Amino acid sequence: MSERDVDAELVARVQRGDKRAFDLLVLKYQRKIMRLLSRMIRDPGDVEDVAQEAFIKAYRALPQFRGESAFYTWLYRIAINTARNWQASSARRPSAPNVIETEDGETFSQIDNLTDISTPESLAASRQIVETVNAAINALPEELRTAIVLREIEGMSYEDIAQTMGCPIGTVRSRIFRAREAIATQLRPVLDTDSERRW
Repeated sequence: MSERDVDAELVARVQRGDKRAFDLLVLKYQRKIMRLLSRMIRDPGDVEDVAQEAFIKAYRALPQFRGESAFYTWLYRIAINTARNWQASSARRPSAPNVIETEDGETFSQIDNLTDISTPESLAASRQIVETVNAAINALPEELRTAIVLREIEGMSYEDIAQTMGCPIGTVRSRIFRAREAIATQLRPVLDTDSERRW
């Protein structure tokens, strides 16, 4: 049984009135939603509040969920929209945490090569790379930042990102390309690579 099938079964149980099935969905996706939201909202307390609000909205909307997209794609879209609404209502600028989690860094090949080296120089270089990647992600416009986080950190497919962000797949590809280029531009001086290298 695939993950999508498991989710579909849990959703069907919730729609039949089984509240415990929704608890299982929350347990399954809470960490991913919190990680996604932490890329949009700085304060951890606010991240928890927005995540809780997103899950409440999802629970209330589940009777109308028809399974035309994967449950997690639908849930991510609710979370992103909830975060945007929170940002607008609190008149705060979107921001992100200052540190990429180790597992997040694993998707960037430049960091992979440095994670097992323990000399002071390599640790300093690794820290500088993480800080540079974080700064580059933080500086991205929201649409580019969301697309690159969903792709590189959450591992979502282009199709799922397009559904989540409510835009054509070509737009997703363009946003991810532009985000990667912006990050690469910031990393080149740190990694001492030439400008012709593709990422």
